[in-house]
Amino acid sequence: MKTEVEDIEMLERAILAEAQDEADQIIAQAKEKADAIRRRAQEQAEAERKAILERAREDAERLRSQAIATAQLKARSLQLAHREQLLDRVFKAVKEKLPDIQKRPDYDQIAAMLLREAITQLRVNKAEVRADEATQKSLKKSLDEISKELNGQFTIVGALEEGIGVVVDAADGKIHYDNTLETRLSRLQDTLRSSVYQILIGEK
Repeated sequence: MKTEVEDIEMLERAILAEAQDEADQIIAQAKEKADAIRRRAQEQAEAERKAILERAREDAERLRSQAIATAQLKARSLQLAHREQLLDRVFKAVKEKLPDIQKRPDYDQIAAMLLREAITQLRVNKAEVRADEATQKSLKKSLDEISKELNGQFTIVGALEEGIGVVVDAADGKIHYDNTLETRLSRLQDTLRSSVYQILIGEK
């Protein structure tokens, strides 16, 4: 028969075993919770890492696209500036050669055309004509004919200070038409730029 001491010892062992089991369970649960917390932290850190990398990739792509667009715009601007400089040089060279037109054998007809066109544009039957010296000489042969043709009175009143061709004034100077070669070139310049550039770069 067990003694009272043995019973107490057995009870102590049972209590200690139960306490140990409970402690082991608490430790296991704590470890499991710690593992779960660590996994969530790792998953969150991985998600944040991926998000940061994705933002960095998007930022890099955006900056690359902006750099490409800026470079393309700059290249286009340089190309257009070069084109305009080239065209300006071409038209400047053409303008410098305008006096050569007066040396052509058909300049009398050209001068008459310039005067006829100016008068027709003004739609008047009386006007005063100013022209450079060479054009005045050429018009002496056709002025009377143009006056009869257009049923008007047109007289040469003086020389131009600059330019080749004619400037016609009517209605006491209130209206006038500049039909010098320089002004005609300026009027045509905008419409000719594209076709002249195509010729310059070898396109038809």
